[in-house]
Amino acid sequence: MFSVIFPGQGSQIVGMGKEFFDKFEIVKKLFKDANEALSFDITKLVLEGPKENLDLTANTQPAIFLVSYSIFKVAKEEYNFDFNKAKYFAGHSLGEYSALSCAGYLDFYQTIKILRIRGNAMQNAVPKGEGGMLAVLGSRINDIEEILKENEKTFKAQIANDNSDSQIVLSGKNKDLEILAHHLKTLNIKNIKLPVSAPFHCDLMSKATEIMKNELQKINFDNSKNILISNVTADEVLNLVDLKKLLIAQIESRVRWRESIMNMINKGVNQFIEIGPGKVLSGLIKRIDKDVKIASINNQSDIESLQK
Repeated sequence: MFSVIFPGQGSQIVGMGKEFFDKFEIVKKLFKDANEALSFDITKLVLEGPKENLDLTANTQPAIFLVSYSIFKVAKEEYNFDFNKAKYFAGHSLGEYSALSCAGYLDFYQTIKILRIRGNAMQNAVPKGEGGMLAVLGSRINDIEEILKENEKTFKAQIANDNSDSQIVLSGKNKDLEILAHHLKTLNIKNIKLPVSAPFHCDLMSKATEIMKNELQKINFDNSKNILISNVTADEVLNLVDLKKLLIAQIESRVRWRESIMNMINKGVNQFIEIGPGKVLSGLIKRIDKDVKIASINNQSDIESLQK
């Protein structure tokens, strides 16, 4: 029993998806449609860069979705891969939008447009240089929660991503993160400041939440037989009303990735297929459970190997 998963921000590289773009007309059309939907040449940005522009959140989010969706469509339509057999669809942060689009809840055109808005809103929610993110390595979630609670008068930070037993990402204002980083070092807890320009998935994103609330109210999602796992609850999304509420809540909420994976495994999933650039999620899943099968689709040979 398998689940299909989609990566989030941080997986992007210049030239991602080029092999599929060069070989398949269906991908060329999707890239052309993306250019028209966004009113700028995202094709050139994805395939040629420059990297500093691709790394801007407003560009990264639609770009990763474009590549993930393109790979999914090639596997489905050119190789006849039956994704309806998937137990669940899930994605990490922006990857949740790739999941809901590939699962049939929202069409490609609407998804790429809403991700451009989402990226802009998240990028501009906090003044540049004011907020950031800190990766904590080798610690359990309970220990980090306790540290944050015990020191809430000294610094304020929130858990943004619960990625695995040994990788937790915190968000907050840079001045707080500096104090926190020093405190963690005194406890011999390894931490790394991430190269991001905003503190995602915490209450500093409240302006972005308001924008996404207004934008998502305009969208009518389609019903689908495919089941989504929500970042916010780490569980199945039961209906379209809940889906909309959860996507709004997702902006400021913790990405419960470790719990999501464990929940899917506990419900019978023994294989995960990561679709999109990079292998970040595959690496996280190996740390969560070494016994499950993991496959990632980055190129044509990956699809052919999976077919066998």
